[in-house]
Amino acid sequence: MLPVPRGWSFTEAAGLFISVSTAYGALLTRAAMTKNDVVLVHAAAGGTGLAAIQGMSYFLAKACGATVIATASTARKLDVPKSFGADYTVNYTDPDWPQKVKEITPGNRGVDIVFDPVGLVNASSKCTAWNGKILIIGFARGVVEMVPTNKVLLKNISLVGFHGEAYAYNERRTLVDNWGAIFGLIRDGKVRPMVFSDRDFTGLDAVKDALISLKDRETWGKVTVQIPKVADSHL
Repeated sequence: MLPVPRGWSFTEAAGLFISVSTAYGALLTRAAMTKNDVVLVHAAAGGTGLAAIQGMSYFLAKACGATVIATASTARKLDVPKSFGADYTVNYTDPDWPQKVKEITPGNRGVDIVFDPVGLVNASSKCTAWNGKILIIGFARGVVEMVPTNKVLLKNISLVGFHGEAYAYNERRTLVDNWGAIFGLIRDGKVRPMVFSDRDFTGLDAVKDALISLKDRETWGKVTVQIPKVADSHL
């Protein structure tokens, strides 16, 4: 069991796993992100997306003012990544979002790294730079894409998968090292809690409402359900 970070509540700590380790592992371990990269983060109001933005705020923007471009599906969800350090936001329900992303980048060259937990690889290839990397984190849309590989060839794009849980079986040392680095960021105040706070979910009866809110895409960050303590006399 991981310890609760100092200064964090149990609720905030509950929202830490597994988003931050996924973002760190994908960006640093798999994509070898550098201070000069321009990075596009999809679903940036989700727990993993927010973790990626925070990581980039430290490793990139802190180092040299690198650009972080975040996408989300609503105005409210675009406000959230902005508050966590994203430099630009783009609504990916706009059919022209790949072009808008390219226009943000210097010389319309496109982004160096795409962080995709949604399933937007094909569309993202339109705004990925030469020698760019697309990190395949998951398929939140529920569709496993079939990507035209001619786009991968013509731009020298690398499609990079990241299966965070599998590190526990295949590369445990890397997982341990990554968590050590993450807790170092927490101690330095570089990672903030990402718990959804627009609505309170308390008690087991609230689990249904929390799941409905998730299904209806009304939330951001990590959703937690508070379980009140039971008095000893009731046990």
